[in-house]
Amino acid sequence: MKIAVIGSGAWGTALAIRLCKNGHDVTLWTFEKDLLPQMVEQRHNIRLPGAVLPESLKISDSYACASGCPLVVMASPSFPIRSVCRGVAPYLDENAVVVSVTKGLEAGTQKRMSEVVAEETKRPVVVLTGPSHAEEVALDVPTACLSACENKDLAEFVQDAFMADNFRIYTSPDPVGAELGAALKNVIALCAGISDGLGCGDNTKAMLMTRGLTEMARLGVSLGASKETFAGLAGVGDLIVTCTSMHSRNRRAGILIGQGKTAKEAMKEVGAVVEGYYAAQSAWELCRKQNVEMPILQAAYNVLYNDVPAREAFSALLVRPKKTESEDAGWL
Repeated sequence: MKIAVIGSGAWGTALAIRLCKNGHDVTLWTFEKDLLPQMVEQRHNIRLPGAVLPESLKISDSYACASGCPLVVMASPSFPIRSVCRGVAPYLDENAVVVSVTKGLEAGTQKRMSEVVAEETKRPVVVLTGPSHAEEVALDVPTACLSACENKDLAEFVQDAFMADNFRIYTSPDPVGAELGAALKNVIALCAGISDGLGCGDNTKAMLMTRGLTEMARLGVSLGASKETFAGLAGVGDLIVTCTSMHSRNRRAGILIGQGKTAKEAMKEVGAVVEGYYAAQSAWELCRKQNVEMPILQAAYNVLYNDVPAREAFSALLVRPKKTESEDAGWL
């Protein structure tokens, strides 16, 4: 099958490699024209060190590469995705299916990535997400992801395109939960990194991850997601891998913030897009709109956007009024 992957960052490149190995005719679109010679001639992308680009993988800087493709993968970062979709939309076939693999929320509108992609492309959109470091997917490390769409046939179409012995794809009818899990876990990973930077231990990280997961599900359910989704690959699965691995840009940025750097300084040092920074603002606005209690998210927002010292924000979390663990708790 002819497939275009729009976005040559680490994740887009890893997926393009995977699709080539699956026997598809794949073109990888890049915005960074200066990287074209290296990618074409040396079969290497500095955005994904250590990975070799298959000889069969074509590289392009023209949106026209999407023409004639039954499947188009949108893999740009969240902040330019609307403009990228506008660029590629005129070249999409009438019956093309679009896969959104970007994790985040749109600034200003708080819309999920698939909502933005659908608005601009006017095509059906399937969400592909899950605990999947690009560095490991490119090296064939066993990984599982989720193909989420309200249309079962489309979810299975994408499942079949990506499925491999070492890249297992499950389907889900809950794109809302899948995308919110993917976006919000980046914020919690920043918090987990901050706790590491502050010198806290494993107990603290476990607390932030589990209570963060509760907040993720709380907001998701308020927006129509299934609570069960947050107990799966797109929720707890992605949360574990992003909060515990040094592959995680969000965790690495958080560590630097915990050590005293500003958010901007931390992102510059990481040297790549830190989606959790952008997601924190949109998620906080969405949280207030939905009137949902999310104290960890609020603390993250205050550190990232209101210059509240990380240790002060963390201490404020610990002295809140006592609570039961579950809102559904009942005593016999």
